[in-house]
Amino acid sequence: MSDPTIGILGAGKVGTVLARLLTSAGYRVLIAGSGAPSRIELIVTVLAPGAVATTAEVVAHESDIVILALPLGKYQSVPRRLLEGKLVVDAMNYWWEVDGIRDELDDPRTSTSEIVQGFLATSRVVKAFNHMGYHDLDEGPRPAGHPDRKALGIAGNNDDDLAAVAQLVDATGFDTVVVGSLWDSISLQPGSLQFGANLTADALRTAISDFPATDRGHAVAVARAHADAEPVH
Repeated sequence: MSDPTIGILGAGKVGTVLARLLTSAGYRVLIAGSGAPSRIELIVTVLAPGAVATTAEVVAHESDIVILALPLGKYQSVPRRLLEGKLVVDAMNYWWEVDGIRDELDDPRTSTSEIVQGFLATSRVVKAFNHMGYHDLDEGPRPAGHPDRKALGIAGNNDDDLAAVAQLVDATGFDTVVVGSLWDSISLQPGSLQFGANLTADALRTAISDFPATDRGHAVAVARAHADAEPVH
């Protein structure tokens, strides 16, 4: 069975790094920016040789797995109909400086990947590639078994989808730590101690297990407990 075609929506720093890593691993990679393909062709040629710059519609239609590497505030711009039934990897984070003040994207009662899954109701969303800085993604790949190999956390609601994304993570040169469902993916978002960290698998597992005891973890737990306690009208 041939490797899946990987599509990337977003030709910024994270998108181009992932395009290079996945192309180097032997995948066919399609990547789209926010405008015409000609606007990113030179960038893709230099930063991700072998990847193909195209439109968002072609990425969504021709790819088996689509990675969202856009500003989170633009998630509703993705071609939802063309992603029906597909595995979608959410590598997005909320940054108010980029996305504007969006209370719904900074609500501790729900993860942003759950919001994305709600919008892409007919797709299968897995959170991955979001919590490590693009410099570490670019410079950090190591072969399997290397003592200094770093890890990426992933989260999703389906075991087969998690396994498929874990293969991509391994191919890019990182170990995988499954942190749970999309509900649990909030521990990979900005505000957690593991966000922006560059950790081995054991250290990342420890950070994930310690999340409830952190200030952010406590705030999430309180907000979610309060939401559960609210009466249904």
